[in-house]
Amino acid sequence: MSFSTGLSSSSRDVNWLAVLLSGLAALLGLRLVALYVNGTDLFFDEAQYWAWSEEPALGYFSKPPLIAWVIGAATTACGAGEACVRLPSPLLHTATALAVFWLGRRLYDARIGALAALAFATLPGVSLSAGLISTDVPLLLCWALALVGFAALIETDKVWPALLLGAAFGAGLNAKYAMAWFLLCAGAYIFMTPERRAVLRDWRLYLALAIGALMIVPNLAWNYAHSFATFAHTADNANWGGSLLHPNKALEFFAAQFGVFGPILFGAFLVIAWRARRERLPDPDRLLLSFSVPLIAIILVQAFLSRAHANWAAPAYIAASVLVVATMVREGAWGWLKASFALHAVVLLLLIVGTATAGRLQLPLQPDPFARTLGWREVAEATRAELAQAAAAGKPFAAVLSDDRALTAELLYYLRDEPTPILAWRQGAPHDHFELTRPFTASTPAPVLLVRSDEGPGSAAASFASVNRIAAKVLPAGQNAQRHVTFYSLAGYKGQ
Repeated sequence: MSFSTGLSSSSRDVNWLAVLLSGLAALLGLRLVALYVNGTDLFFDEAQYWAWSEEPALGYFSKPPLIAWVIGAATTACGAGEACVRLPSPLLHTATALAVFWLGRRLYDARIGALAALAFATLPGVSLSAGLISTDVPLLLCWALALVGFAALIETDKVWPALLLGAAFGAGLNAKYAMAWFLLCAGAYIFMTPERRAVLRDWRLYLALAIGALMIVPNLAWNYAHSFATFAHTADNANWGGSLLHPNKALEFFAAQFGVFGPILFGAFLVIAWRARRERLPDPDRLLLSFSVPLIAIILVQAFLSRAHANWAAPAYIAASVLVVATMVREGAWGWLKASFALHAVVLLLLIVGTATAGRLQLPLQPDPFARTLGWREVAEATRAELAQAAAAGKPFAAVLSDDRALTAELLYYLRDEPTPILAWRQGAPHDHFELTRPFTASTPAPVLLVRSDEGPGSAAASFASVNRIAAKVLPAGQNAQRHVTFYSLAGYKGQ
């Protein structure tokens, strides 16, 4: 049984691949320019991933290692500036769009593949993601390639789909453990499609699984050596320790999907999923529903039980992009599709203009939407000034101490040329990678410069005999936001 679409294609008349490549090249060029003119500082997660990339490892406290390796490759080739740290994002999103084309062409035709790829590349969530670096960026590429491999595996008797599926699945696990949801989606498809259950007896499927498993073994070994830190952090993210009824969080997550996927496309997706209850869908549609609906439903339940970030269901929109475009083309809903492209183009331009002018224009919005990514450079420069002043007075600080992961990450990035070591305050078991790898210890010489992002010396002060507040500053974080920072000199460590 092979995939059949029932669509009449105009691929003979139009070179859809050329159309796609032209569109993606224009998008990539625009996004590279946007990186160059971006006025935001690195978000603290981005700064953290950069810090990881400076210490190559097989694992990190909160994530598998692929994000650090990707950033390390980019900064080695390009430099350590913000644009270079974020450079992999538009490049990998472009590659993901090509994988979406491959998927759409295999399931339907070149026209569907090209339109779906352009739809994916211009999704609001992708446009936002292309201006920063996160673990979702490599995850989406791996998910798309794995889905191509799975679709080819169940349709052909060749070996290459198993190799592609296994390699993409293993790489995806090294990007983010959310790649494991791929197995659940594949199981949902096989359950709904009895004629495809022969794949469970296909040795190529188990070859793919073996390849994926072997690729994650080094990270598992790292976790074993570090008390399974990443797994514990992932479990903490689920946050099932408190009350387990949060309908408002579920509603927030559901509403956010209209922003991630776009209001027209997500609305169409909901209609398609609703109609699927009563209609016998073509096999390609059923495959794509299986790799989108279960994932969104699971994260929606997670949001109801505890919390969920809007991006947690992002892999679902690989399949959903192809499904919605294929359905719109099949039903002649060209007006809706064109309106969606136009709306997403406006969002793209607004994001580019917004990041280019971030911190430079007085915005009517309160608070400033870019405030969380502004002011960090100023905090680092204020810290550098305190270090220089102490050195000039003949009483240099031996280390900079921080008790906040975000602040530690930002100081590491923006003081990357500063010889004074930056350490993390740790009480008990480590709560982040910096507490794991660069904690303050009794052997650290005195005095140390404690940098805090709020008033008061915090819990660290109780462990020192000498605690002197030396400065408190209010720094700009854009035109209508501020960042507070307080400096203390600590000496005479007494132990915790």
